[in-house]
Amino acid sequence: MPHIPVHPSAEKRRRQSLKRYARNHAIKARAHTAVKQAIETIGGSDRAAAEQALREAVKVLNKAASKGTIHRNTVSRRIARLSARLHKTHAARTS
Repeated sequence: MPHIPVHPSAEKRRRQSLKRYARNHAIKARAHTAVKQAIETIGGSDRAAAEQALREAVKVLNKAASKGTIHRNTVSRRIARLSARLHKTHAARTS
């Protein structure tokens, strides 16, 4: 049985909590999808498409960090790993 708030302040906190959860969940899902799409594209042979996917993922991740949904250090680490993966994969193929 779910917790049912009794006091008005507890009811308000519950409403706020649910609203924040929905917003944060949507932002995290969008970021996860962008990163996953970037990883798939980086694995392909088209460098231009991979760079475009990386740019999109960076944009979505930075937006999530600015909202406070994902910690800025986590975002920085994910961007660094994606960039490293892009350079490692496509630098070898071009040379």
